[in-house]
Amino acid sequence: PVFHDDQHGTAIISGAALLNAVELAGKSLSQVRVVVSGAGASALACASFYVLLGVSRENLMLVDTKGVVFAGRTAGMNEHKARVAAKTSRRTLAEAMEGADVLLGCSAKGLVSPEMVRSMAEKPVVFALANPDPEITYPEAIAARDDLIMATGRSDYPNQVNNVLGFPFIFRGALD
Repeated sequence: PVFHDDQHGTAIISGAALLNAVELAGKSLSQVRVVVSGAGASALACASFYVLLGVSRENLMLVDTKGVVFAGRTAGMNEHKARVAAKTSRRTLAEAMEGADVLLGCSAKGLVSPEMVRSMAEKPVVFALANPDPEITYPEAIAARDDLIMATGRSDYPNQVNNVLGFPFIFRGALD
């Protein structure tokens, strides 16, 4: 078997966190709108896993360095991105986040502003997992909203969501 930590590890751990966060927010996986900042190996694996968990494919939108990965876009596209391209008129991360229930960050430091977090739906979920520095810091995000469910990939903030947390159990399960 092959295990890719950035793909499988992040998908498993963030998927578990997503299940818990959506329940805490009183929402349904099939109804939440999810924005993924990033469209690399980790982001694509997470998006695929989220759909398997119950997120509607129509409610999933990825954003990369060229903007929203949308149907018909040609710049920076490949076969993997084409499979998850959204049918939308939104073109930027800020536009994608407006009204979104969940933001999964698998991208880079500082891409998300407090204003973008404020534009999200009621009781939003933000997993800012870029390491070593998240898309938005924990203090910035929780200052932006008092109804926010927030996690980062860092151990020095509450609610760590990091693929390293799953390694022992994933390998124990594989061995058993």
